[in-house]
Amino acid sequence: MKNTKYLIVGLAIVLAAAFVARAYTYKYRSQQTIVVTGLGETEFSSDKIVWSAELTAEAPTAAAGYAQIEQSKRKVAAYLASKGLPEEAVVYEFVNANKQYTPNYTANGNWAGQRFVGYELRQRLVIESSDVALVEQISREISSLIAQGVAIEAYAPDYYYTKLDDVKMGLIETASADARQRAEKIAVNAGAKLGAVKSARMGVFQITGANSNEEFSAGGSFNTSARLKKARITMRIEYRVK
Repeated sequence: MKNTKYLIVGLAIVLAAAFVARAYTYKYRSQQTIVVTGLGETEFSSDKIVWSAELTAEAPTAAAGYAQIEQSKRKVAAYLASKGLPEEAVVYEFVNANKQYTPNYTANGNWAGQRFVGYELRQRLVIESSDVALVEQISREISSLIAQGVAIEAYAPDYYYTKLDDVKMGLIETASADARQRAEKIAVNAGAKLGAVKSARMGVFQITGANSNEEFSAGGSFNTSARLKKARITMRIEYRVK
């Protein structure tokens, strides 16, 4: 009975030792990986531009203000046509008419309500085109309309690229190749060989202005103010080591 007890205890010790050894071996092997981060970058020029402006008018009646807006629209249309911009590239939004008031005060300076003084009307126009250079020129020279009596407020253009998916796929390939090159150098220096990919994770897609000092965003940057842009992506790849 005593011998049987010793035999069971001895067997338990052997099994425990085997389990610990196997766990250690697994842990050791699982740590035989190389983790690297590859970078892909490229610069490109925008192929689409969106530019907007607002026509404004002030008048004692809404009808008079609307007539001013229509007169301004005719001058804007003539100007854009003279630059060679297709009519369908321009979209006019609805006219906003807002009542304007001025405060009234008594002789001793107390507020006595407000008085209606007229209307302010605003109409936004948006130009969307693939002819980036032409719309840039139009936006720069829009002040010539002011000399014709057009009340207009112009905004800075926004620039876009319509083939971002192609850019992104190319950068993933570049970043992955860069990561593998780094991992191979590390493996060679360590006297080992690179094995299969264990895991891969793509970083955030960043688009900034080229030659700018814009900061990257955790959620991804998407610059629309620069015509020339830079796209950047990283790939974090873990390789097994043979």
